[in-house]
Amino acid sequence: MPDLLVRFASLAGWRRWLVLVVLGVLAGLGQAPFDLWPLTLLALAAVFLLTAASQTARQSAFSMWSFGFGYFAFCLHWIVEPFLVDVARHGWMAPFALVLMGGGAALFWALAGWVAHRVAPRNVLLLGLVLVGAEVLRALILTGFPWALLGHVWLDTGIAQAAAWGGPHLLSLLAVLCAWGLAALFSSVRLIGLVVIGLLLALNFVLQPGPMPNADAEAPLVRLVQPNAPQSQKWDPAYRDLFFARLLRLTGEGDAADLVVWPETSVPYLLNSLDEDVNLLADAARGAPLVFGIQRRDAELRAYNSMVVMGPGGELQAVYDKRHLVPFGEYMPGAALLGQAGATGLARSLGIGFTSGTVPGPLEIPGIGGAVPLICYEGIFAEEIGYGDARPRMLLLITNDAWFGQGAGPRQHLAQARLRAIEQGLPMVRVANTGISAMIDGRGRVTAALPLNAEGALDARLPAALPETFYAKWGDLPATIVLILLMILGYLIARRDSD
Repeated sequence: MPDLLVRFASLAGWRRWLVLVVLGVLAGLGQAPFDLWPLTLLALAAVFLLTAASQTARQSAFSMWSFGFGYFAFCLHWIVEPFLVDVARHGWMAPFALVLMGGGAALFWALAGWVAHRVAPRNVLLLGLVLVGAEVLRALILTGFPWALLGHVWLDTGIAQAAAWGGPHLLSLLAVLCAWGLAALFSSVRLIGLVVIGLLLALNFVLQPGPMPNADAEAPLVRLVQPNAPQSQKWDPAYRDLFFARLLRLTGEGDAADLVVWPETSVPYLLNSLDEDVNLLADAARGAPLVFGIQRRDAELRAYNSMVVMGPGGELQAVYDKRHLVPFGEYMPGAALLGQAGATGLARSLGIGFTSGTVPGPLEIPGIGGAVPLICYEGIFAEEIGYGDARPRMLLLITNDAWFGQGAGPRQHLAQARLRAIEQGLPMVRVANTGISAMIDGRGRVTAALPLNAEGALDARLPAALPETFYAKWGDLPATIVLILLMILGYLIARRDSD
């Protein structure tokens, strides 16, 4: 271990905690919008060496929690933005939200540190592999929150294309293996570390997608309409009709498109009471199918966050209800169960919010083909994208990123949309309320985009769908099996070395 790391390892108390938190922040610089992925790998290598020097499982867990706290607090600092929309009422919650999100997500990394030390103390490779396992758990437990996964740092490299084979967890595994290779340079297995780093560099070169092809002039022309409605004004009666009129105007300008897409909850009325406004939408679309976001209620007055496909003449051809809702944002966990148990008064006071939809996509878009519908938060869950036997033409995501502020949040959300396109080998039409709206091809490249805080309509040709990917067919199972086999191998090697 180099002298600097020996000095760090000897630190105790708040000094050690501060060093680990700073390393976590450095690791976070690999995420969008900074994309400094070498810093993530170097910080991971350093924390692996420091944590492996821990004397107890408790110390190992605390080291990984401290590192994770710095990482998540930095990457998720945008989480304070929703509380600043109405500062007078909710602003005081912002720092608590950041600390709870950072500290809570870091518990998964603490678990990795504890388990790795208990199974094979001072084994850097096993620590890294268990950390990937903890990231898999973070993506699934308590409805999951796979934001800022370690593998996301590869997005602007050729290695990101490996997501078409193993999804986001394969990318996290490759990040950890590269970090282990760097750490191995300071050990007796430095030659193996060099080989691992060399193989990953070669993989990065081989998987580079190459230059973006020219748009196919015969491909469907899609109009992405971005009204640029700040969250503080979006539902204000003084501005609501203004934004709706803006959507209509932007849709009706220029030549007619083959498909028009509006963002999440773009129509400020309930679907149940749309009535004559349907004609306004149909006239603006000029015969093209129109996809828009809207809220609706069913016969039992349950509320849904929905995506609607409207065909020529104002005919509503398909409705998709958001299935994966945001905990505490779109529903209160436990409220529905309380209502079913008879505690209806308590459930009502908690606020049940939206109801999850039950019918998956794809939706059929007239003249285009099948589209996998995703509403905002659903775009971060790679494992939940499914479409049965018939391969769709595209992924279709509508969102309201005004909640995320103007910094890292919208850009990280866009980055995950690009990964979904790579994983499925399908182009994605992504339309946001106030940015970033984008057309994304099946390699995750943005072919056209509207920036943050921009009002406008963007016409873009729909890129071709690529052949079905290995990940689209098999999902996370192969990468999970590989991870488990590597864990077993790492354990057996550690046990052999200890005998």
